Amino acid sequence: MKILSEPTATNSKRSSKAIALVLRRTTPSAWFGLAIIVLYALIAIFAPFIAPYGETEVVSSVPYGPWTQQTFLGTDQLGRDVFSRLIFGARNTIAISLAATMITFVVGVTLGITAAVLGGIVDMIMSRIVDAIMALPHLVVILVMLSVVGSSVFNLIIVVGIADATNVFRLARSVSLNVTVMDYVEDARVPGESLIWIVFREVLPNILPTLVAEFGMRFFLTISALSFLGLGIQPPTADWGSMVRKSATLISYGDVTPLLPAAAIAFLAIGVNFVVDWFLNYASGLRDDQ
Repeated sequence: MKILSEPTATNSKRSSKAIALVLRRTTPSAWFGLAIIVLYALIAIFAPFIAPYGETEVVSSVPYGPWTQQTFLGTDQLGRDVFSRLIFGARNTIAISLAATMITFVVGVTLGITAAVLGGIVDMIMSRIVDAIMALPHLVVILVMLSVVGSSVFNLIIVVGIADATNVFRLARSVSLNVTVMDYVEDARVPGESLIWIVFREVLPNILPTLVAEFGMRFFLTISALSFLGLGIQPPTADWGSMVRKSATLISYGDVTPLLPAAAIAFLAIGVNFVVDWFLNYASGLRDDQ
């Protein structure tokens, strides 16, 4: 029993030290960003319990009604409560954007690293295909794909995830080329390690900070942009991008209602990037310690 307990105690001490190191190096901006992310996540999860009205419920016969005690932030063009739709918009926008971004990075990173590791004809074919796709306007590619498969939520996630993967592919391939020439990657090739082992064990951990920075920049921006243009999440589903588009003309009348969903997008972007910046600085500090 003594032989088994000593490693357990050692691992426990190492875990405690690692947690203490993370807490010590966590900056106030990182805590602020994490608080924003947690707040948005709670709002998205408990939206039906927080919102005073339903997502599509018409509460007033007056379009663009004023801010009152019953309609805290007024009503939209159909008389629906803006505050409630902001809350439900958090669930829809964040969930769909996160799913699309995850697909983007799974596809783009996997193919990009694979192209860099294999090289040769495989790298050339994959790179030329990506170049051909990127030669076309990004939104045009997405619009054409959506017109073919339909604009359902599932199709939107898949189409945006695949279309955005081209940019991530080029980034992952570029940074992976600098890693694949390192000695430890060559040493892994000698005993005949599998491609999967080399990709996820040797290359991916060394390019992770760059990919995390890219993730923070790309998160939900494409979905919001598409919704603003009327190509993303379709009505009556609430999302922040379409809410900005449909009420944008109110700004000329001095009404700040269109700025509310825009501010929701901006604050979440700030929170995500604060956490990403902390992670990059933390990873850099770990490399310096080594």
